[in-house]
Amino acid sequence: RTVDVYIRRLRSVLEKHNHHKLIKTVRGVGYRLSTS
Repeated sequence: RTVDVYIRRLRSVLEKHNHHKLIKTVRGVGYRLSTS
């Protein structure tokens, strides 16, 4: 899916800045943005 590609790219950018745990995958629902 297109959204999965964007999430993967966003996660790779966030990982470079040590924020790789900001986006959580919620099975059956989608994605959730974390504040921590």
